Amino acid sequence: MTDCRKFRIEGNVQGVWFRDSTRQQAVRLGLTGYARNCPDGSVEVLACGPAEAISALRDWLRHGPPMAEVSGIDEMTHEGPVAERFETG
Repeated sequence: MTDCRKFRIEGNVQGVWFRDSTRQQAVRLGLTGYARNCPDGSVEVLACGPAEAISALRDWLRHGPPMAEVSGIDEMTHEGPVAERFETG
């Protein structure tokens, strides 16, 4: 069963390879979706796939890549269309 979750990650998360590192983790976990910068300095991540893989990505998002400083993460269910691959934007 495919689950979709949307995350909003706050902190020092832009300009530190957060989106590409998230894509690498998501692809490794077999997830589809996206990671994109938001105008307010946060990063939005959509992850679709098995619940266990989304949980593993959620755990990784709590700290992100080495140069990131995550100060908060919000999570919500996503009811929209499921992506075919994981992209950054």
